[in-house]
Amino acid sequence: MCGINGILHLQSQKKVALNCLTKMRDALEHRGPDDKGVFIENNIGLGHRRLSILDVSAAGHQPFISENNRYVLVYNGEIYNFKDFYPELKSKGHTIKTSSDTEVLLLLYQLYGLKMLHRLNGMFAFAIWDKEEKKLVIARDRMGVKPLYYSFYNETLYFASEQKALFTAGVPLKIAQDGVEEYIFNRFVAGENTLYQNIKKVLPGHHITIHENGKVVSEKWWDLKKEIQNQPIIKDPVDWFRTTFDESIKLRMVSDVPVGVLLSGGLDSSSVLASLKTQNFKNIQTFNIGFKEVEHNESHLAKMLSDQFGYDFHSIQLEDDKLYDSLLNATYFQDEPIMHLNEPHLLTIAQKAKSSVKVLLSGEGADELMGGYVRYKALQHPSLLTAIATIGNLDFFAKKPRYEKLARYAKIKSQADLVLYNGSNIYPQDIATMFGMQTAPKNDYRNNIYQEAKELYPNNLRRQALYFDQHTYLQSLLDRNDRTTMGASIECREPFLDQRLITGLGSLDDKWLFTGKKGKYILKTAMQQRLPKEILNFKKIGLSAPWGDYLVKSAVFKQELSAFAKSDLFEMSYFKNIDSRKLIHNLEKGDNRMTAYIMPLFMMHIWLKTYATKF
Repeated sequence: MCGINGILHLQSQKKVALNCLTKMRDALEHRGPDDKGVFIENNIGLGHRRLSILDVSAAGHQPFISENNRYVLVYNGEIYNFKDFYPELKSKGHTIKTSSDTEVLLLLYQLYGLKMLHRLNGMFAFAIWDKEEKKLVIARDRMGVKPLYYSFYNETLYFASEQKALFTAGVPLKIAQDGVEEYIFNRFVAGENTLYQNIKKVLPGHHITIHENGKVVSEKWWDLKKEIQNQPIIKDPVDWFRTTFDESIKLRMVSDVPVGVLLSGGLDSSSVLASLKTQNFKNIQTFNIGFKEVEHNESHLAKMLSDQFGYDFHSIQLEDDKLYDSLLNATYFQDEPIMHLNEPHLLTIAQKAKSSVKVLLSGEGADELMGGYVRYKALQHPSLLTAIATIGNLDFFAKKPRYEKLARYAKIKSQADLVLYNGSNIYPQDIATMFGMQTAPKNDYRNNIYQEAKELYPNNLRRQALYFDQHTYLQSLLDRNDRTTMGASIECREPFLDQRLITGLGSLDDKWLFTGKKGKYILKTAMQQRLPKEILNFKKIGLSAPWGDYLVKSAVFKQELSAFAKSDLFEMSYFKNIDSRKLIHNLEKGDNRMTAYIMPLFMMHIWLKTYATKF
């Protein structure tokens, strides 16, 4: 796992400055503290920071140059099935000189070009410079587990694993108006756009070729809709799922360094641990975040399972000054205002894990693939939402947070918006009332994904929401996982996101996903003999934190809340109609409904105060 960066001057006579390239590279030091390297040849420069996972010897050093000296590669990620290609590569006359997947990736590109991408099982972002054709290829894995950002500025392409490296190179840090709008309405910016002007993401499942003359060609190499449509019928879904899941776990244990598990105590991460136990993996360590608030805590389950399986268990709690400090650090590593609100917790547990392991397995992706969020239930009978909207002011709804949120959601009129805002905490009507913002963002990317979802699952809002989340909300979760673990110089792997599971689950009948109170029926059924009933039947919590309480009860956060009331944020034209003091006053009076409105603004205030000023 690594950090990559590069500079390509489109004016071929302009030479890359070593100082600029290395400053970019070293802004990513946390992603790769074990080794560093650069390649410069006239107008092209590539940089690399290495976290050694496979072949920890000097043989895995990057930038990696092909034996014929034509290609130069910088690469971040893991190709889990890289050894499967050994016989084929040897039969083509190649000698494998390292035990690194980097060498295999470049040899496959030499032989097959970008057509080899479909054969890879892994997570990756890479760049390959072709000295002969004078072109740069940048590519990203199917689901976007590994990040890759780029900007064209002053006739130069800059790219890097994180935005901060682009700002370090001199790309201006300017907020995009439509990015801010999307952050407020949808919690994060989806698709190729970011919060910043002139900084884009390489889309998951895409590659971009940049020619020295400035010609740019972007192509989608993996299309989930087509993959699902072409998926053969699965005759025994439970057996198929269990077998494929175990194979995915086994592949993701390919490592020359110790591996641990992020174990919440919920069904998803517990299933990962149960598969490891079933396959007789030894010396696994588990890492958990606990909460003193019972309604947020699953630590007892995580400890019980770890003890039952004979694995070492580690847990920490995070609050007050330590939580505040971790929030500032997490904001820096995230490069944008945090939105899941558990980034500080994940960063802290990753930092704790660092002394024991270099790789962590996560249960991420299960909810979006198998219908695990309660919010999907609202889409089963859309007509009921109309009725709820008319009685939503009753005390029954007003006094229960989950039902109060449902009553606000029910006021959404169109089916498209029911899908587009299913993952939001506040909705367009709320934003108009509380913030005075009347116009929702354009959201071209989100609308295009919704159209794909409609074509794939006509008249099925729940499945449309899953497909939509797989291209939007899940991307933000994967970015969070990458930033919080790489912030601690640890690699995070997600076994649920094996492409065979993604496409297979997408082809199954609804009953395999939505049967029962909590969804994920196929996972629960497959794990019936592996997990104790306490975990199979436990009410889903997720990694949530009581931020409303933190803001009004913790001394350090109370102080920051006072600063927030006078924040420069409210000088920006977009936020000038917001009465911050009224929001805070209502929260301090005990109205916890205010938390959903305050948190995105509070986190943007933290970002504006601590991150934006660094560049």
